[in-house]
Amino acid sequence: MYFWIFMLVMDLLIPGSMIVLGWLFLRRPPRNINNIYGYRTARSMKSAEAWRYAHHYFGRLWLRFGIALLIVSVIVMLGIIGRNIDTVGYVGGGLAMLQCVVMMLPIIPTEKELKRRFGEEM
Repeated sequence: MYFWIFMLVMDLLIPGSMIVLGWLFLRRPPRNINNIYGYRTARSMKSAEAWRYAHHYFGRLWLRFGIALLIVSVIVMLGIIGRNIDTVGYVGGGLAMLQCVVMMLPIIPTEKELKRRFGEEM
């Protein structure tokens, strides 16, 4: 049971981070273009307007994806409560890998939207 609790907590870290950072990017994005914090791609860093727009767009996606991942993760983990350690480990690990993939997916529509809105020549 303790291992299940540990895996549940670990599997909630990525969705929780996406929710918190998504909210931050949406509501309080970094004010200035920087190389330390924020949604940093070549296209998003071309102008202040693109920087603000990218954070708003990406933040909204991360918030939505994070909430969906949180719900799915809790349901999956509740489905294996009381199972043996190997099952909990494999399912929890597989869930974490899936979360990593889903965490990166919003980059694709964000970059497409930046290209559509601001063009190639920025």
